[in-house]
Amino acid sequence: MKGRIIKGVGGLYTVANDDGELFEGRARGIFRKEGKKPCIGDFAEITPLGDGECVVEKLLPRENSLIRPAVCNVDSALIVCAPREPKLNLDLLNGFLITAESRSIKDIKIVMNKADLDSGEGEETLKRIFGGVYELHFVSCEKGTGLEGLKASLKGKVSVFAGPSGVGKSSLINNICENSVMETGTLSRKISRGRHTTRNVELLKIDDNTYIADSPGFTSIDLSLLNPDELTDYFKEFKPYLEGCRFRDCRHINEPDCKLKEQIGKAVSKERYDFFKRIYTELKGNK
Repeated sequence: MKGRIIKGVGGLYTVANDDGELFEGRARGIFRKEGKKPCIGDFAEITPLGDGECVVEKLLPRENSLIRPAVCNVDSALIVCAPREPKLNLDLLNGFLITAESRSIKDIKIVMNKADLDSGEGEETLKRIFGGVYELHFVSCEKGTGLEGLKASLKGKVSVFAGPSGVGKSSLINNICENSVMETGTLSRKISRGRHTTRNVELLKIDDNTYIADSPGFTSIDLSLLNPDELTDYFKEFKPYLEGCRFRDCRHINEPDCKLKEQIGKAVSKERYDFFKRIYTELKGNK
């Protein structure tokens, strides 16, 4: 029987099949010998043993995988930010977007939580820089606005939430699941950072074949392992303008007659291009 691993604690895995039946069991010892370890989101072949127990026999090939959180076969990534408490950080937002793109996640959304705290500047900024590039959602857990549209966009997918501490990822999941599936932290007024309380990554079922996972909140992203020459692949709006430059090996930095640079302030925002240029220069320096 085939199923998806939705939870794992202490080597004991919970597997859901297509009919929604749940099985619990351990992986074959051969996994350890081969250096393999089941991951949340893995599709697996299992042998049911009766009374809801099973043995995980084989892991099927993964489409993609994340390290933080440790989850694989993700269909959609929701990058959560806030206009205030904590303040909107475009560098951090771009870092999360590049991370998701580099992991081959096809559906990436930007979600501004705490939209009720926005003076309008945050929404305008996101629309100006990312409108037409990524799907944008403006929601408020406090007021209950925008949540139905967000929930509808997750149907039939495995979605992961990412973003810095304090933006309300766990609160969003609680609202989407319509019950308190996980403990939520409160924002420390002193340092304006969330006390994140998510302990174990788990896929939470919210509808047929629809799951969401929470991710640990963190405030810095390591992009140092990316290949600088592949960086343009992680900016969706760049792709139509990467060919046709005067030089075939154009890096879109200092070269003349560059098709991408011609689009700055038009199809490509200056903020996004400046971020690309800065990260490219840093990566080249590290290399």
